[in-house]
Amino acid sequence: MNTYRIKNLPFLRDYRKKLRRNSTSAEAELWKLLKGKQLDGRKFRRQYSIGKFILDFYCASERLAIELDGDRHGDYAIIRRDEEREIYLQKLGIRILRFENRMVFQETEMVLETIKGMFRKE
Repeated sequence: MNTYRIKNLPFLRDYRKKLRRNSTSAEAELWKLLKGKQLDGRKFRRQYSIGKFILDFYCASERLAIELDGDRHGDYAIIRRDEEREIYLQKLGIRILRFENRMVFQETEMVLETIKGMFRKE
């Protein structure tokens, strides 16, 4: 499937901007550690959309999505939406990592090491 035509669709532009402006504290903290190719030289984007789904963070060179989950992810409707998103992304060859928000603060090194562990060896 060609992903070029489904990335950052124009109709989601304003919503992506809104999400960036109103990011959670965990998203803001992780972004500090990912932006500017700080993590092994990989470029991450935040609030990047693929199809109708907006990813918290995405590294195109690694085809890797990172999602941060808060308490609301215990809700059945949100769990179903997350499952739909994962199936869609996996069909495109995109791998997904999920972390609870608290892990960004309490287990920062483990989060970063887990992300790096998903990088393809050069």
